[in-house]
Amino acid sequence: MSVILASLGAFVAGFVISYFWGRSRQAILETKLENEINQAQEKIKLIEEARQSLENSFRSLSSDALQKNNEAFLLLAKTQFENFQSAAKNELDKKQDGILDLVKPVRESLEKVDLKLQNIEKNRIQTEERLKEQMRSLTETHQNLRTETSSLVAALRSPQTRGQWGEMQLKRVIEMAGMLDHCDFVTQTSVTDDQQNRLRPDVIVSLPGGKNIVVDAKTPLNAYMDAMQAESPDLKKQKFTDHARHIRKHIDDLSKKAYWSQFQPSPDFVVLFLPGESFFSAALEQDPSLIEVGITQNVIIATPTTLISLLRAASYGWQQERLAENIREIARMGQELYKRLSDMTEHFNRVGKNLGQTVQAYNDSIGSLERRVLVTARKFQDQKILGQINSLPELANVDQLPKELRIPDLN
Repeated sequence: MSVILASLGAFVAGFVISYFWGRSRQAILETKLENEINQAQEKIKLIEEARQSLENSFRSLSSDALQKNNEAFLLLAKTQFENFQSAAKNELDKKQDGILDLVKPVRESLEKVDLKLQNIEKNRIQTEERLKEQMRSLTETHQNLRTETSSLVAALRSPQTRGQWGEMQLKRVIEMAGMLDHCDFVTQTSVTDDQQNRLRPDVIVSLPGGKNIVVDAKTPLNAYMDAMQAESPDLKKQKFTDHARHIRKHIDDLSKKAYWSQFQPSPDFVVLFLPGESFFSAALEQDPSLIEVGITQNVIIATPTTLISLLRAASYGWQQERLAENIREIARMGQELYKRLSDMTEHFNRVGKNLGQTVQAYNDSIGSLERRVLVTARKFQDQKILGQINSLPELANVDQLPKELRIPDLN
């Protein structure tokens, strides 16, 4: 028990001692900590003041440096910009010159195109004006044509006028075919037949070899014009039938005149000329046998187209006849020229022979002169009695003789 109490007392004593020692140690540590805190605060204050001072210093230094740097940068930037601007300007000038060189042909082409367009527009305006003028002229011509057509229709109602118009169309066709009236055809020739009836064809076409073709123009237009003016189809058909009947009557009448027997030599037919293609085609529609009837009665119906073909053939025959005549004339002239050349050749040969005889006589005379005269004359020179007179020259013979001219025999 005493041991326990002793142990307990020792423990309490130790605890008390430890407590007071710990308190003392804590107070020391707290004092030391407070001092260190104060020192730290002082250091912090100093550091803060230093920081503030450094900050002010850096701010001042950075401001100055920034200003200087800005000035240097601006100066450098200005210098660089000026250099860049100068280089860019030079480069731009070069590129501009290059672009101008590239654009120049395009500009010239555009100028040419613009000039061409102006000329086209000018020509278009002129063409449009001419077209308007032609349209006005065409309108006036059409109006005049309608008026003249109406007048022509009214005039063609007269048989005498129709006959003159048919003859005029026939003359135009003959001229278009090249059969001129002063050499290839004769107009308005009249004869009498066996019954003493007076026959007068419109045209007698002269063929090579002295042959003739008789052409008579007919203009049966009354029924045709009535048909063209008819309003009903039945009336139109009736008038065209009358028109075909009138042409058939002209075929019969012309066949009875037998012109081919009055104008010999002539083929056994006569040409019935209708001055319009439509006149014959309208009649054929109503009476297709007209061509056969005409051939049977030795009457050939011809329109301007077919008559031109016939007359062109006659004109070609005349051309061949004239060509043959020219060939015959050239042959005759060639024979005459050859005869004259032959006669001239004989004359030249006689002249050559005479020249040869003259040369021979000249050479003989020279020989005689040398042998009989000059030999004695040269002796005077040998005797020195002639003074300074030149010696007699030597006389040479003529060795060349004229050539004989020959002309080849062309027979």
